[in-house]
Amino acid sequence: MRAFVVTKYKEPLQEADVPEPTMGEHDVLVRVEAAGLNPLDEKIRAGEFKQILPYKVPLILGNDVAGTVVRVGTAVRGFKPGDEVYARPHQDRIGTFAERIAVAEGDLALKPASISMEEAGSLPLAALTAWQALVERGKLRPGQKVLIHAGAGGVGSIAIQLAAHLGASVATTASGSNAAYVRALGADTVIDYRTQDFEQLLTGYDLVLDSIGGETLEKSLRVLKPGGKAIGIAGPPDPAFARQAGLNPLLRLAVTALSRKIRKQAKKLGVTYEFLFMHASGDQLRQITTLIDQGAVRPVVGKVFPFDQTPQALQSLSQGGIRGKAVIGNS
Repeated sequence: MRAFVVTKYKEPLQEADVPEPTMGEHDVLVRVEAAGLNPLDEKIRAGEFKQILPYKVPLILGNDVAGTVVRVGTAVRGFKPGDEVYARPHQDRIGTFAERIAVAEGDLALKPASISMEEAGSLPLAALTAWQALVERGKLRPGQKVLIHAGAGGVGSIAIQLAAHLGASVATTASGSNAAYVRALGADTVIDYRTQDFEQLLTGYDLVLDSIGGETLEKSLRVLKPGGKAIGIAGPPDPAFARQAGLNPLLRLAVTALSRKIRKQAKKLGVTYEFLFMHASGDQLRQITTLIDQGAVRPVVGKVFPFDQTPQALQSLSQGGIRGKAVIGNS
Protein backbone atom coordinates (compact mmCIF):
# COMPACT_ATOMS: atom_id res chain seq x y z
CA MET A 1 0.00 0.00 0.00
CA ARG A 2 1.31 3.47 -0.92
CA ALA A 3 1.56 6.09 1.81
CA PHE A 4 3.47 9.23 2.73
CA VAL A 5 5.50 8.65 5.86
CA VAL A 6 7.44 10.65 8.44
CA THR A 7 10.64 8.65 8.81
CA LYS A 8 12.27 11.18 11.14
CA TYR A 9 10.88 14.25 12.88
CA LYS A 10 11.55 17.58 11.12
CA GLU A 11 12.24 15.89 7.80
CA PRO A 12 9.95 15.97 4.69
CA LEU A 13 7.43 13.22 4.05
CA GLN A 14 8.66 10.24 2.06
CA GLU A 15 6.56 8.03 -0.20
CA ALA A 16 6.80 4.38 0.83
CA ASP A 17 5.19 0.98 0.53
CA VAL A 18 3.68 0.10 3.92
CA PRO A 19 1.71 -2.88 5.22
CA GLU A 20 -2.07 -3.01 4.85
CA PRO A 21 -3.93 -1.60 7.87
CA THR A 22 -4.62 -4.05 10.67
CA MET A 23 -8.35 -4.40 11.32
CA GLY A 24 -10.19 -5.25 14.52
CA GLU A 25 -13.74 -6.52 14.78
CA HIS A 26 -15.11 -2.98 15.32
CA ASP A 27 -13.06 -1.41 12.50
CA VAL A 28 -13.99 -0.25 9.02
CA LEU A 29 -11.45 -0.34 6.20
CA VAL A 30 -11.79 2.82 4.08
CA ARG A 31 -10.31 3.51 0.66
CA VAL A 32 -9.08 7.10 0.92
CA GLU A 33 -10.60 9.36 -1.74
CA ALA A 34 -9.67 12.68 -0.10
CA ALA A 35 -7.75 13.83 2.96
CA GLY A 36 -7.76 17.29 4.50
CA LEU A 37 -4.52 19.07 5.35
CA ASN A 38 -4.25 20.57 8.82
CA PRO A 39 -1.66 22.63 10.74
CA LEU A 40 -1.74 19.73 13.22
CA ASP A 41 -0.13 17.48 10.58
CA GLU A 42 2.75 19.90 10.14
CA LYS A 43 3.20 20.31 13.91
CA ILE A 44 3.37 16.54 14.36
CA ARG A 45 5.90 16.26 11.51
CA ALA A 46 8.02 18.95 13.15
CA GLY A 47 7.95 17.08 16.45
CA GLU A 48 6.17 19.85 18.36
CA PHE A 49 3.87 17.42 20.19
CA LYS A 50 6.37 14.65 20.93
CA GLN A 51 5.88 14.95 24.69
CA ILE A 52 2.07 14.85 24.73
CA LEU A 53 1.46 12.84 21.54
CA PRO A 54 4.20 10.19 21.65
CA TYR A 55 3.95 8.91 18.07
CA LYS A 56 6.60 6.49 16.92
CA VAL A 57 8.29 6.94 13.57
CA PRO A 58 7.93 5.87 10.84
CA LEU A 59 4.49 7.47 10.99
CA ILE A 60 1.77 8.06 8.41
CA LEU A 61 0.26 11.53 8.90
CA GLY A 62 -3.27 12.66 8.06
CA ASN A 63 -6.16 13.55 10.39
CA ASP A 64 -9.08 13.86 7.93
CA VAL A 65 -10.53 11.29 5.58
CA ALA A 66 -13.37 10.88 3.13
CA GLY A 67 -13.66 7.68 1.18
CA THR A 68 -15.43 4.43 0.40
CA VAL A 69 -15.86 1.43 2.69
CA VAL A 70 -13.90 -1.58 1.41
CA ARG A 71 -14.46 -4.04 4.25
CA VAL A 72 -15.98 -4.10 7.74
CA GLY A 73 -15.07 -5.94 10.93
CA THR A 74 -17.20 -8.80 12.17
CA ALA A 75 -18.87 -6.66 14.88
CA VAL A 76 -19.62 -3.64 12.67
CA ARG A 77 -23.34 -3.03 12.13
CA GLY A 78 -23.58 0.57 10.94
CA PHE A 79 -21.60 0.40 7.69
CA LYS A 80 -21.21 -1.87 4.67
CA PRO A 81 -18.87 -2.08 1.68
CA GLY A 82 -19.59 0.67 -0.83
CA ASP A 83 -20.75 3.24 1.73
CA GLU A 84 -19.29 6.73 1.28
CA VAL A 85 -18.00 7.90 4.65
CA TYR A 86 -15.88 10.51 6.40
CA ALA A 87 -14.06 10.73 9.72
CA ARG A 88 -11.38 12.19 11.91
CA PRO A 89 -9.69 8.99 13.10
CA HIS A 90 -8.83 8.71 16.78
CA GLN A 91 -5.59 10.54 17.59
CA ASP A 92 -3.84 7.22 18.20
CA ARG A 93 -4.85 5.93 14.77
CA ILE A 94 -4.15 8.77 12.34
CA GLY A 95 -2.76 8.01 8.89
CA THR A 96 -5.02 9.27 6.10
CA PHE A 97 -2.14 10.19 3.76
CA ALA A 98 -2.36 6.64 2.43
CA GLU A 99 -4.42 4.56 0.04
CA ARG A 100 -6.43 2.91 2.84
CA ILE A 101 -6.99 3.33 6.56
CA ALA A 102 -8.81 1.32 9.23
CA VAL A 103 -11.14 3.53 11.29
CA ALA A 104 -13.09 2.58 14.41
CA GLU A 105 -16.81 2.38 13.66
CA GLY A 106 -17.58 4.89 16.41
CA ASP A 107 -15.42 7.55 14.78
CA LEU A 108 -17.04 7.21 11.35
CA ALA A 109 -20.14 8.74 9.73
CA LEU A 110 -21.80 8.56 6.34
CA LYS A 111 -20.59 11.35 4.06
CA PRO A 112 -23.06 14.21 3.51
CA ALA A 113 -24.92 13.39 0.33
CA SER A 114 -24.90 16.98 -0.93
CA ILE A 115 -21.11 17.46 -1.19
CA SER A 116 -18.12 16.00 -3.02
CA MET A 117 -15.46 13.71 -1.59
CA GLU A 118 -12.95 16.58 -1.56
CA GLU A 119 -15.38 18.77 0.37
CA ALA A 120 -16.11 15.95 2.81
CA GLY A 121 -12.40 15.33 3.26
CA SER A 122 -11.91 18.94 4.30
CA LEU A 123 -14.42 18.80 7.13
CA PRO A 124 -13.92 16.36 10.01
CA LEU A 125 -11.15 17.92 12.11
CA ALA A 126 -12.20 21.52 11.47
CA ALA A 127 -15.91 20.90 11.87
CA LEU A 128 -15.49 18.79 15.01
CA THR A 129 -13.20 21.46 16.48
CA ALA A 130 -15.81 24.13 15.82
CA TRP A 131 -18.61 21.94 17.21
CA GLN A 132 -16.73 21.00 20.36
CA ALA A 133 -15.67 24.61 21.00
CA LEU A 134 -19.02 26.27 20.37
CA VAL A 135 -21.55 23.57 21.28
CA GLU A 136 -19.90 21.06 23.60
CA ARG A 137 -17.63 23.40 25.58
CA GLY A 138 -18.98 26.88 24.87
CA LYS A 139 -22.70 26.01 25.00
CA LEU A 140 -23.31 28.96 22.67
CA ARG A 141 -26.90 30.22 22.75
CA PRO A 142 -28.99 32.57 20.56
CA GLY A 143 -28.23 36.21 21.25
CA GLN A 144 -24.79 35.62 22.74
CA LYS A 145 -21.66 37.25 21.33
CA VAL A 146 -18.72 35.19 20.07
CA LEU A 147 -15.35 36.24 18.69
CA ILE A 148 -13.77 33.78 16.27
CA HIS A 149 -10.17 34.47 15.32
CA ALA A 150 -8.76 33.72 11.85
CA GLY A 151 -12.20 33.55 10.30
CA ALA A 152 -10.97 32.79 6.80
CA GLY A 153 -9.06 29.68 7.91
CA GLY A 154 -10.16 26.06 8.05
CA VAL A 155 -11.65 26.08 11.55
CA GLY A 156 -12.77 29.71 11.39
CA SER A 157 -14.73 29.26 8.15
CA ILE A 158 -16.81 26.49 9.71
CA ALA A 159 -17.05 28.09 13.17
CA ILE A 160 -18.50 31.33 11.78
CA GLN A 161 -21.24 29.43 9.95
CA LEU A 162 -22.03 27.25 12.96
CA ALA A 163 -22.16 30.21 15.36
CA ALA A 164 -24.45 32.13 13.01
CA HIS A 165 -26.69 29.07 12.70
CA LEU A 166 -26.87 28.89 16.50
CA GLY A 167 -28.16 32.47 16.55
CA ALA A 168 -25.09 34.17 17.99
CA SER A 169 -23.69 37.56 17.05
CA VAL A 170 -20.36 36.78 15.39
CA ALA A 171 -17.20 38.88 15.27
CA THR A 172 -14.09 37.66 13.52
CA THR A 173 -10.55 38.72 12.68
CA ALA A 174 -9.37 38.45 9.09
CA SER A 175 -7.36 40.36 6.53
CA GLY A 176 -9.13 43.20 4.75
CA SER A 177 -9.11 41.22 1.51
CA ASN A 178 -11.15 38.48 3.21
CA ALA A 179 -13.72 40.80 4.81
CA ALA A 180 -16.47 40.20 2.24
CA TYR A 181 -15.78 36.47 2.33
CA VAL A 182 -16.20 36.09 6.10
CA ARG A 183 -19.27 38.35 6.07
CA ALA A 184 -20.82 36.01 3.49
CA LEU A 185 -20.17 33.12 5.90
CA GLY A 186 -22.19 34.90 8.61
CA ALA A 187 -19.83 37.28 10.44
CA ASP A 188 -21.57 40.42 11.72
CA THR A 189 -18.37 42.27 12.67
CA VAL A 190 -15.06 41.96 10.86
CA ILE A 191 -11.81 43.23 12.34
CA ASP A 192 -8.88 43.69 9.94
CA TYR A 193 -6.07 42.28 12.06
CA ARG A 194 -3.48 44.14 9.97
CA THR A 195 -4.83 47.63 10.63
CA GLN A 196 -7.15 47.33 13.64
CA ASP A 197 -6.82 46.24 17.26
CA PHE A 198 -9.77 44.02 18.16
CA GLU A 199 -9.24 44.67 21.87
CA GLN A 200 -10.01 48.36 21.33
CA LEU A 201 -13.15 47.67 19.30
CA LEU A 202 -14.87 44.74 21.03
CA THR A 203 -16.27 44.31 24.53
CA GLY A 204 -18.79 42.23 26.45
CA TYR A 205 -18.28 38.95 24.61
CA ASP A 206 -19.52 35.63 25.97
CA LEU A 207 -17.07 33.39 24.14
CA VAL A 208 -13.81 33.54 22.19
CA LEU A 209 -12.47 30.79 19.94
CA ASP A 210 -8.73 31.44 19.62
CA SER A 211 -6.56 29.62 17.10
CA ILE A 212 -3.54 31.93 17.36
CA GLY A 213 -2.39 32.01 20.99
CA GLY A 214 0.21 34.31 22.52
CA GLU A 215 -0.67 38.00 22.69
CA THR A 216 -3.90 37.41 20.76
CA LEU A 217 -5.11 35.04 23.47
CA GLU A 218 -4.17 37.48 26.24
CA LYS A 219 -6.08 40.29 24.51
CA SER A 220 -9.02 37.96 23.95
CA LEU A 221 -9.49 37.57 27.69
CA ARG A 222 -10.03 41.31 27.95
CA VAL A 223 -12.91 41.43 25.44
CA LEU A 224 -14.90 38.88 27.46
CA LYS A 225 -17.58 39.93 29.88
CA PRO A 226 -17.37 38.60 33.47
CA GLY A 227 -18.10 34.87 33.39
CA GLY A 228 -17.06 34.62 29.75
CA LYS A 229 -14.85 31.91 28.36
CA ALA A 230 -11.87 31.76 25.99
CA ILE A 231 -11.28 28.43 24.29
CA GLY A 232 -7.83 28.01 22.78
CA ILE A 233 -6.88 25.45 20.15
CA ALA A 234 -3.32 26.72 19.70
CA GLY A 235 -2.41 26.36 23.37
CA PRO A 236 -1.12 26.52 25.92
CA PRO A 237 -2.46 23.17 27.18
CA ASP A 238 -4.14 23.30 30.61
CA PRO A 239 -4.26 20.87 33.58
CA ALA A 240 -7.60 19.43 32.46
CA PHE A 241 -6.05 18.41 29.15
CA ALA A 242 -3.09 16.85 30.95
CA ARG A 243 -5.43 14.72 33.08
CA GLN A 244 -7.59 13.72 30.12
CA ALA A 245 -4.53 12.78 28.07
CA GLY A 246 -3.23 10.58 30.90
CA LEU A 247 0.14 12.31 31.03
CA ASN A 248 2.62 11.23 33.67
CA PRO A 249 2.95 13.38 36.83
CA LEU A 250 6.07 15.17 35.59
CA LEU A 251 4.45 16.15 32.30
CA ARG A 252 1.31 17.23 34.16
CA LEU A 253 3.40 19.62 36.18
CA ALA A 254 5.04 20.95 33.02
CA VAL A 255 1.70 21.48 31.28
CA THR A 256 0.30 23.20 34.38
CA ALA A 257 3.26 25.57 34.33
CA LEU A 258 2.80 26.34 30.63
CA SER A 259 -0.73 27.65 31.14
CA ARG A 260 -0.32 29.15 34.62
CA LYS A 261 0.14 32.72 33.37
CA ILE A 262 -2.92 32.76 31.10
CA ARG A 263 -5.12 31.03 33.69
CA LYS A 264 -4.01 33.55 36.33
CA GLN A 265 -4.84 36.43 33.98
CA ALA A 266 -8.24 34.92 33.25
CA LYS A 267 -9.05 34.47 36.93
CA LYS A 268 -8.10 38.08 37.68
CA LEU A 269 -10.52 39.25 34.96
CA GLY A 270 -13.34 37.00 36.19
CA VAL A 271 -13.27 34.85 33.04
CA THR A 272 -12.02 31.35 32.22
CA TYR A 273 -9.57 29.79 29.79
CA GLU A 274 -9.79 26.25 28.43
CA PHE A 275 -7.53 24.42 26.02
CA LEU A 276 -9.29 22.26 23.43
CA PHE A 277 -7.63 19.32 21.72
CA MET A 278 -10.51 18.00 19.66
CA HIS A 279 -11.58 14.36 19.82
CA ALA A 280 -12.99 11.99 17.23
CA SER A 281 -16.76 11.50 17.25
CA GLY A 282 -18.95 9.81 14.67
CA ASP A 283 -22.06 10.96 16.57
CA GLN A 284 -21.08 14.62 16.30
CA LEU A 285 -20.19 14.18 12.62
CA ARG A 286 -23.70 12.87 12.00
CA GLN A 287 -25.14 16.06 13.51
CA ILE A 288 -22.78 18.09 11.33
CA THR A 289 -23.89 16.06 8.29
CA THR A 290 -27.49 17.13 8.95
CA LEU A 291 -26.48 20.80 9.01
CA ILE A 292 -24.52 20.41 5.77
CA ASP A 293 -27.29 18.62 3.90
CA GLN A 294 -29.75 21.27 5.16
CA GLY A 295 -27.51 24.00 3.76
CA ALA A 296 -26.81 25.60 7.15
CA VAL A 297 -23.06 24.93 6.89
CA ARG A 298 -20.99 24.54 3.74
CA PRO A 299 -17.43 23.27 3.42
CA VAL A 300 -14.86 25.66 2.00
CA VAL A 301 -12.09 24.06 -0.07
CA GLY A 302 -9.46 26.54 -1.13
CA LYS A 303 -7.19 24.15 -3.06
CA VAL A 304 -7.02 20.47 -4.02
CA PHE A 305 -3.64 18.78 -4.50
CA PRO A 306 -3.14 15.39 -6.19
CA PHE A 307 -2.11 12.54 -3.90
CA ASP A 308 1.43 12.38 -5.28
CA GLN A 309 2.01 16.01 -4.23
CA THR A 310 1.25 15.38 -0.55
CA PRO A 311 4.68 16.58 0.72
CA GLN A 312 4.43 19.84 -1.25
CA ALA A 313 0.83 20.28 -0.14
CA LEU A 314 1.79 19.99 3.51
CA GLN A 315 4.61 22.51 3.05
CA SER A 316 2.16 24.96 1.44
CA LEU A 317 0.26 25.34 4.72
CA SER A 318 3.01 27.56 6.12
CA GLN A 319 2.67 29.93 3.17
CA GLY A 320 -0.95 30.81 4.01
CA GLY A 321 -3.27 32.50 1.53
CA ILE A 322 -5.73 29.58 1.23
CA ARG A 323 -9.32 30.29 2.20
CA GLY A 324 -10.86 27.42 4.11
CA LYS A 325 -9.05 24.10 3.70
CA ALA A 326 -6.47 22.53 1.43
CA VAL A 327 -7.20 18.92 0.48
CA ILE A 328 -5.43 15.96 -1.10
CA GLY A 329 -7.64 14.25 -3.64
CA ASN A 330 -7.52 11.24 -5.94
CA SER A 331 -9.95 12.49 -8.55
